[in-house]
Amino acid sequence: MEVKNNILETIGNTPLVELHKVVKGMPCRVLMKVETFNPGHSIKDRMALKMVDDAEADGRLRPGGTIIECTSGNTGMGLALAACVRGYRCIFTTSDKQSKEKLDILRAMGAEVIVCPTNVSAEDPRSYYSVAERLSKEIPNSFWFNQYDNLSNRKAHYESTGPEIWRQTDGQVTHIVVGVGTGGTISGTGKYLKEQNPAVQAWGIDTYGSVFKKYKETGEFDEKEIYPYITEGIGEDILPKNVDFDVIDHFEKVTDKDGAVMARRLAREEGLLLGYSAGSAVAGLLQLKDKLKSDDLVVVVIHDHGSRYIGKVYNDDWMRERGFLDAELKVRDLISAKKQEEAFAGINRDDSVRQALKLMKEHDFSQMPVLNGEEVVGSITETDVLNYLLENPMEHAEQPVRKIMRQPFPEVSSDLTLSELGRHITKENPAVVATDRSGRKHLIAQYDILQAI
Repeated sequence: MEVKNNILETIGNTPLVELHKVVKGMPCRVLMKVETFNPGHSIKDRMALKMVDDAEADGRLRPGGTIIECTSGNTGMGLALAACVRGYRCIFTTSDKQSKEKLDILRAMGAEVIVCPTNVSAEDPRSYYSVAERLSKEIPNSFWFNQYDNLSNRKAHYESTGPEIWRQTDGQVTHIVVGVGTGGTISGTGKYLKEQNPAVQAWGIDTYGSVFKKYKETGEFDEKEIYPYITEGIGEDILPKNVDFDVIDHFEKVTDKDGAVMARRLAREEGLLLGYSAGSAVAGLLQLKDKLKSDDLVVVVIHDHGSRYIGKVYNDDWMRERGFLDAELKVRDLISAKKQEEAFAGINRDDSVRQALKLMKEHDFSQMPVLNGEEVVGSITETDVLNYLLENPMEHAEQPVRKIMRQPFPEVSSDLTLSELGRHITKENPAVVATDRSGRKHLIAQYDILQAI
């Protein structure tokens, strides 16, 4: 029988998946190391287990002890898995910008979670770093793992993530793209790959409000670079010991908005429901596409699963409140929002104006396509019908619709954005026709746009 002894034995050996739609126009192939296949749905399972193993080996973590860690959620999840299997208590400190889903998951695994303010310095006694350090001094038989400076973090990726990527790409990888938080993933993975091929490039994805990029380029730790940001899991206001700036060749900053929008695109276009920082990583890669050649092979290493962000990135209200949703709303989103029973209703070109009026009243239509069989040959609006009936005797209501129809509504791609769609919908042309992936036609009118925004 193929049976794992416990859940910890399932960590690692995650798949590489090629990206297609979101990287259209890139000069080379782009693969993603999908770390959500780990049992805690995050790459942090790797380093959490390594830190526990190493702490047990040298006596820093003893039987019946308490695991203490400052975490954005994912490292906590990995440590909680180890604690469940090996019998430890867990206390985690985290910042108040983390998603509710992350905190609920940690509590579901039996951990105690203390939420600390984000907008304080690392040295402030209220910060999640300082609170974790204080608790480790106060609680007997406890150990603060400090993933930022615990070098078992990057060692885990040197021993597992790097070798896996080298083996899975048959040694053809030329670039890795990784969001940088503690720095363990990019530093450990990059070090291993560069030992196999010194030409491999390691590109770190940073966020606005973080110190990494400027420090790499100037050697200056500039506190003016530090300000609040929304993106979770990457960027720092400190310089963790796990960040090996000699391994990282370049840092690219990505806005909160671009990261969130790309995360949603990955879900919708690639079928990959991933975390916020995964969106940032791919968005950063697209910003760097001019640095790539046709024979390059890029591997994007992502951190966690989108289930951690259902109340944020994957929540339309949250996205809309921050002005993020308008950047990605497309015609297909309007189609998805329409009720399934809202069939593509039109009227035959030989039906009477009276029949058109009846249909419009019954279904509250403001406009309709005019059909000749399956073919759209024209269009009518309620204004067309009303003006015709007011200006002509009622017996003319029996005239065929083709007598008053105008040009067909334009047909547009379902990939059209709302801003692009706005150029097609005017006072004279109040609707468009779009076809979904199943080949079904839909009428998109001004009302549908108003409902969406």
